[in-house]
Amino acid sequence: MTQEVDSVAGSAVPDEDQQARAGVYSLLGALLAAPPDSGLLDVLRDLQPGAGLLSPAWEQLREAARQARPDALQDEYHALFIGLGRGELAPYGSWYLTGFLMEKPLAQLRADLRSMGFARQEGVAEPEDHAAAVCEVMAMTITENRLTFLEQSTFFATHLGSWLPRFFQDLEQADSASFYRAVGGLGNRFMAVEQEYFAMPA
Repeated sequence: MTQEVDSVAGSAVPDEDQQARAGVYSLLGALLAAPPDSGLLDVLRDLQPGAGLLSPAWEQLREAARQARPDALQDEYHALFIGLGRGELAPYGSWYLTGFLMEKPLAQLRADLRSMGFARQEGVAEPEDHAAAVCEVMAMTITENRLTFLEQSTFFATHLGSWLPRFFQDLEQADSASFYRAVGGLGNRFMAVEQEYFAMPA
């Protein structure tokens, strides 16, 4: 899965802070859609954590990337998210919110995506409530200025904040996780930052 939906609306250039938010969502989406290849690993190995709220998480991810091997990451990703029948974790909103796949939260997400101008990409097997897909969609809503602050806050609360923090916490603690423990740490801390962001007055 590379991208769960296609954009069918126009785009605009967001400011620097918004680009940074979209960049984190895009990275999380890429890492959750497939194990990183050698090119992405090289990028992660050269990360400069800086001094922001996410600095410890960036540092952890950089060190995890420096120790990771692409062949081992394939096995880790399979154990975590695919498995024989099912991986250790089920990275779907419906599963976290109802305990079952393909339930009402997915139907609501599909309706909201249609209203926002997103169309499902042909040939994609995963449902739209996959963790990678909702991160990718969130990135696009930011870079393309699709939603007002209030609309973005509502979308986040309904389709990400309602379950992704628990998913990332589970990923941090998963028995099969090594590199992905750091991905869970970044996602967990970023979700907390986003919740604070949306708590600010519009």
